[in-house]
Amino acid sequence: MAAGAMAQRHMRFAFLAASFILHPSLMPFSETIAAVATPPGESALAIVRASGPLVPALAAAVLGRPVTDIPSPRHATFGHYHPLAGESLDQIVLTYYAAPASATGEDLLEISCHGNPLIVRRILDDLFARGCRPAQPGEFTRTAFLAGKLDLSQAEAVADLIRARSEGALRAARRQLDGELSRRIQEFSSTLLQIQAEVEAYIDFPEEDLPAENSAALRAKISGLVTDIEKLLATTRYGTLLREGASAVIAGPPNAGKSSLLNALLGRPRAIVSPEPGTTRDFIEERLYIGPYAIQITDTAGLNLVSQNPIEAEGINRALEKIANADLLLLVIDSTLPSPILPKSLLDNILSTNTLVLENKTDLSDSVIHNSFFPECQHVRLSLKTGVGLEALSAMLVSVLEKSYSIPHEDLILTSVRHSEALTHTKTSLGAALDELTTHAPTEILAAHLRDALESLGTIVGNLDNNAMLDHLFASFCIGK
Repeated sequence: MAAGAMAQRHMRFAFLAASFILHPSLMPFSETIAAVATPPGESALAIVRASGPLVPALAAAVLGRPVTDIPSPRHATFGHYHPLAGESLDQIVLTYYAAPASATGEDLLEISCHGNPLIVRRILDDLFARGCRPAQPGEFTRTAFLAGKLDLSQAEAVADLIRARSEGALRAARRQLDGELSRRIQEFSSTLLQIQAEVEAYIDFPEEDLPAENSAALRAKISGLVTDIEKLLATTRYGTLLREGASAVIAGPPNAGKSSLLNALLGRPRAIVSPEPGTTRDFIEERLYIGPYAIQITDTAGLNLVSQNPIEAEGINRALEKIANADLLLLVIDSTLPSPILPKSLLDNILSTNTLVLENKTDLSDSVIHNSFFPECQHVRLSLKTGVGLEALSAMLVSVLEKSYSIPHEDLILTSVRHSEALTHTKTSLGAALDELTTHAPTEILAAHLRDALESLGTIVGNLDNNAMLDHLFASFCIGK
């Protein structure tokens, strides 16, 4: 920025700064928000953010400078935090981003301080005393969206990137944040606009009928667009796997090694292991990462059909409920014993596509192969005592997930239910348009279906005016983001 322009900018904020520092009630029309952007608790560093029109004056004031001495934009400035009252709070590194070249599109301030919760709280209280207000969940990202710094699908990707629990989910979120979904939706919208323009031409000139050859060409274009949308929609199930992870249940008779399997997969002693049958009475849940996938894995009570203990019986009932809703079943058996008899309700849930039979205790001399026990399922022979077979089990888990969910050929993967619903609605509207072409319905009806399809596409990237929907979407974000 030229020296003259910078001087004018400093002069413009000088009056504002003097007003709000002396009179915090004199707020500008657009509010300035502030929040901590790092997790609560003790840490080496913490970051406090502020965004809005008060930021330039704040940037100078908290450093103890004259209000016209605003730090250079996008340069880290070391100093002490000077509150309105009292002595210096902490050594800080302050970075000021001048609008519109900031993450929010507004003047933005980031204050890096030591990660003592007391220091963070006092800095926030001081900013509030100077005229800022607490930011709502997702308000920084919402401000960026409203300022046109990113579209709605990219804004949602910010939350997905923060919450990603697997490598696959991280990759999908990064691609969406980079705008790949936005570009694909733009391609769909451009094609649909061209189709709509052709149809609208016949509405504007009603004396012209839609010729048969034009009708066939329109049908081909709409059908091609539907095919492209279907290909993207086909990635939804795999996207759900990446976003939410798969659910796997460890089941089997008592003392077969179920809790030992959980501990071995986690690499730590999470469950109590004992030679006494029935040690696990309730289920234990943990998150496991194998390859690019996250798995919510549950260790359940042993399926003891002759148990007279009411607590153990309740544990078995809970285990059967978990099994009924699981994506994967890890059926652990003792390879030194005859094949177990299992409850009928469990048998109904054993499928070749979702069940792995794990023959444990293969290190013992009396271990035998149980090929006839659910032969349609894949078997893994292992010793949880020595670790033999665990590597093969991990590879097989990845293989089963990939076969069950089928990795899409599309590079872009849908991970949002909202996006899937919007694309499904778009596809339905285009299908209705194809029906109208087939029945030679009035062109106005055809155009209405095309407009509806275009509006559905627009909701994905944010071409909409729906504050209630935006409130709901950004409420799921963390404060400070």
